[in-house]
Amino acid sequence: MRVVSWGILFLTIVSTTPADEATPGDHAWRAGAATVKITPERPLHMAGYASRKEPAEGKQQDLFGKALAIQDSAGNSVVLITLDLIGVIAPLRKAVETQVAEKYGVPPRSLLMNASHTHCGPAYARDDAKDYFDALTTKLVSLVGEAISDLEPASLAYSSARCSVAMNRRTPTATGFRNHPNPSGPVDHSVPVLSVRDEHGELQSVVFGYACHNTTMGFRYWLGDYAGFAQQYFEADNEDVMAMFMMGCGADQNPYPRSELKYAEMHGRSLATSVEAALEFNQSKPLHQRQLSGYIRTAMGTVDLEFEPDDRPDFPYPVQVIRFGDDLMLVALGNEVVVDYSLRLKEELFRPDGPSVWVAGYSNVYDGYIPSRRVLLEGGYEARSRPWKPELEERIIGKVHALVAETAKD
Repeated sequence: MRVVSWGILFLTIVSTTPADEATPGDHAWRAGAATVKITPERPLHMAGYASRKEPAEGKQQDLFGKALAIQDSAGNSVVLITLDLIGVIAPLRKAVETQVAEKYGVPPRSLLMNASHTHCGPAYARDDAKDYFDALTTKLVSLVGEAISDLEPASLAYSSARCSVAMNRRTPTATGFRNHPNPSGPVDHSVPVLSVRDEHGELQSVVFGYACHNTTMGFRYWLGDYAGFAQQYFEADNEDVMAMFMMGCGADQNPYPRSELKYAEMHGRSLATSVEAALEFNQSKPLHQRQLSGYIRTAMGTVDLEFEPDDRPDFPYPVQVIRFGDDLMLVALGNEVVVDYSLRLKEELFRPDGPSVWVAGYSNVYDGYIPSRRVLLEGGYEARSRPWKPELEERIIGKVHALVAETAKD
């Protein structure tokens, strides 16, 4: 396998060729994908709900880790990993990024790890799950190698649709904010989609996002929840295509209705259908596929978030920006981020002739909620998670803008 550079490089020409009119000369990219089953092979405790004291009883659906490696015409690359897990705990991120850098030359800024936040996955941070953690690490490192080895000429496009599975879960009452469906609360119903086609124009992979908790079910069976079903249904309907789910800023969003498996299946079907709508299936001439061109530019850093009171050390909060030329910019935020961040960043970063903006949460670290200033001052479940100082929102937004400026430099 040839050695490649994984650094920040610069923009070339912007293509507006529709996906169905692409020619072999348009394929300046190379892409490779791989998937691995990460369903626990023995009973483990489950993550997400402390009330479940007993291990899982079995599986309703397999859990997966998936990787997509993308390389530009200058050999600069990025790797996206998505996981059917509660989150990316810091030890997992550190173990995977260290080994991936050593084995494949992928620096941390070019590796994005995102978890679907399913509440029907393993509590793999527990001491009694160390064997699972070690096996998971090995699988994910090998997964990256498989994706890189699979690099082939490809074209990339960005598109989006909408899906109404999510509803804000913060309802104001006389005694404070209650965790209850609020049809008037802020939501982000966008479904961003990155599609990968081979040199013949055949769809190979899709990465799609949505901002909503994967909490339809809380039983004791392994399940990817609505996101797992969305991937399963899309892959069943599109043979030999790998579907990856990237969690958005859904910390204050829940799928409704809940608590019955049929709803997880229905929500998954709705989301899979939205992905097909974004790809303009069965349209004679797609008009909304933004072809990606140019160079990959990546940047990553941390911003210190302060606790109230000051008797706790600052939290090094990770922020990552991945830019595909001047066509698509992916902002990855750590922890459980409320929807305000996505709505604000997409508004502040929007430029009529600039890149489309995709904001993901639950990326690269999982360690509690990140409320906005509004949510923090209002109170409620998301605000009580960590005693942050109200300045956290401006610090995070400021760091995003700094990294966006860094990746925009010529």
